[in-house]
Amino acid sequence: MRTAALAAAVALVQGCAQPTAQAPTDTTVAAHVAAANRSAGTDLGALMALCKPAPATRPASAELDRGLTALIEKPAPPPGKAFDNLYFVGADWVSAWALQTSDGIILIDALNTQVEAAALIEGGMRKLGLDPAQIKYIVVTHGHGDHYGGVPYLARKYGARVVMSELDWTMTETRLEFATPIWGAPPQRGARDLSVKDGDRLTLGDTTVALYLTPGHTLGTISPVFDVRSGGQMHRALLWGGTSFNFGKDLPRLGSYIDATRRMSAVVSAQKIDVLVSNHSGFDGSQAKLAALRQPGADAQSNPFVLGTPTVERALNVMGECARAQRDRFAMQ
Repeated sequence: MRTAALAAAVALVQGCAQPTAQAPTDTTVAAHVAAANRSAGTDLGALMALCKPAPATRPASAELDRGLTALIEKPAPPPGKAFDNLYFVGADWVSAWALQTSDGIILIDALNTQVEAAALIEGGMRKLGLDPAQIKYIVVTHGHGDHYGGVPYLARKYGARVVMSELDWTMTETRLEFATPIWGAPPQRGARDLSVKDGDRLTLGDTTVALYLTPGHTLGTISPVFDVRSGGQMHRALLWGGTSFNFGKDLPRLGSYIDATRRMSAVVSAQKIDVLVSNHSGFDGSQAKLAALRQPGADAQSNPFVLGTPTVERALNVMGECARAQRDRFAMQ
């Protein structure tokens, strides 16, 4: 009994000695923003948009429709080759990526609508010398219509299998976070569709894509990791599957986002991931990088998409610190 009492006393003292979390204040918000700024440096400034205050509520339907219409109407950039096996076939504000393998193509996200899928994904692939009929899988990074909008059209036309996390399949089948006729109906889960969980792998020909669950932007956001080639060199790429905080005042969800950035930073370090791309080009600067690669004399050995592992880690820290700043803002409301 004396031993048990002593152990309990030691535990109590140790517990009292643990530092307590600082209550959220304007000072803690500023500290997180400052930490994000330090990590962003001079090259990752686009991610600092995440540190701006996010709305506590989701937009009303009419506001959502107006905003989407304006974004979809923006002229699309030309398709482009980022790596020997990775191609951009996206719109101005939302991206789609074609990953070429020895046995077909894995398409990552499918834009807003059937019209965009036909014009930008099919049309863009043909301009780049790719055959859309070779699309074997469509990975939907998360269940928002700017990523699944073109999926039903492409899946029906080419018989491609649709890949999404179980959580986001459930969300698209029950209650959409953002419902608008602009996107149309989400893909339907069927015999040819795949529900994946954290750590699952998708293999097609000579390419394996690791699928990590990175909840936050949606509860079931997927961030794929895969190899890319440029100038005879192999690189490891992470496509961050959902970035912004457009889900309103939800502290647990921001906590999940923070945990995901921390966890994936460890994955980046362990796997020496040196490429970070996004499904929105405003965050990864993909349009400017593709433009640079189109210039005469562009050197594949100095591919602008290759950031280096420390820079990818810094990018994840920016996202995590901005999420902490937003969590503190909401906690004070």
